Amino acid sequence: MTRNDLADLYHGYIACLNHQDWAHLSHFVHPNVTYNGTRVGLAGYRAMLERDFQEIPDLVFHIQLLVADPPTVASRLNFNVTPRGEFFGLPINGRKVRFDENVFYECIDGKFAHVWSVIDKAAIEQQLVDQTPHTHDQDRHCDD
Repeated sequence: MTRNDLADLYHGYIACLNHQDWAHLSHFVHPNVTYNGTRVGLAGYRAMLERDFQEIPDLVFHIQLLVADPPTVASRLNFNVTPRGEFFGLPINGRKVRFDENVFYECIDGKFAHVWSVIDKAAIEQQLVDQTPHTHDQDRHCDD
């Protein structure tokens, strides 16, 4: 597989995710796929993605950076989303957050067989701090 073939495969994979075209996920993902070192298989990987879209109704994968060096793809993805409830154990509860994901894929037999993902949780935590309303007792004035 050439660099261009691998880049095209990745763009097709991202389009598949963004369209939630689960019937075609197997065109891109290996049946024995691992995620961060754990074998989840295609069914587990699909379930993880479906859960992500249920918890984040406005989820869209944006490719910021893509490097294809067969058999590996490295990508930086950007997200600007509004998760429901908790997200990565953080109480988002419908607030808009922006974050990035750095993800590496290893391709075997023309499909992504190993996925390693690191999400910038610290960026999300900082936004929650910045979005928290602050009350300052010293700013309150009482007229007697």
